[in-house]
Amino acid sequence: MAAICSVCGLPDELCMCEEIAKEQQQIRVYNDTRRYGKVVTIVDGLDSSDIDIDELARTLKNRCAAGGTAKEGRIELQGQHRRRVQAVLEGMGYQVEVR
Repeated sequence: MAAICSVCGLPDELCMCEEIAKEQQQIRVYNDTRRYGKVVTIVDGLDSSDIDIDELARTLKNRCAAGGTAKEGRIELQGQHRRRVQAVLEGMGYQVEVR
């Protein structure tokens, strides 16, 4: 017998919890300047209980060909990648606000 999701009540194969979580989050993408004038792209507003931030950070780093990290509920990418990150996240089903 298939396992049932405790949140939505559907079988795990049909579970919609992650898609619903993607639609409900308001993600902000903006650039920040760090030491020595280095630019960092920050993805903020992620809820770590609903999605895997480490996996999302890995995907963004691969798509942007940049280094980065996931810490304190946000993703930091080295370099200026606002538009590319916005396109990738919207393609994955997230609602994105760019500042």
